Amino acid sequence: MGACTKETQTDTKPPLTGTWKLLTGTLIEKGDTTVTDYTKNVSFIKIINDTHFAFIQHDLSHGKDSTASFSAGGGTYTLKDNNYTEHLEYCNARDWEGHDFSFTVEIKNDTLVQRGIEKIESAGIERLNIEKYVRVK
Repeated sequence: MGACTKETQTDTKPPLTGTWKLLTGTLIEKGDTTVTDYTKNVSFIKIINDTHFAFIQHDLSHGKDSTASFSAGGGTYTLKDNNYTEHLEYCNARDWEGHDFSFTVEIKNDTLVQRGIEKIESAGIERLNIEKYVRVK
């Protein structure tokens, strides 16, 4: 009985808390698909606790060449079953602040796949974002 109860809880509320390293990101916008490999020139992590999330990304060349980049953001989130909604309160792309982004999440072993539409009408952004993460131990 204890094992069944534990399994049911895991199925209804994915164990999102922890640190996640982004492996790949796929953006589909206006029929164009862009896949980014986050294991080569950049590093991106997402940290999720019981109430908040944060993400941090930077290039791996220490800002010394044309790949120089840094981005960060965070805020609160809600989770109901596999429906995960981020409320972005802080972001270096300031026009993204104050927006909610809803995703479905699926966890298999140490892999998290997050999929949803990112839409910011004022910036003309509407795209499907699919991100694949691995849990950092």
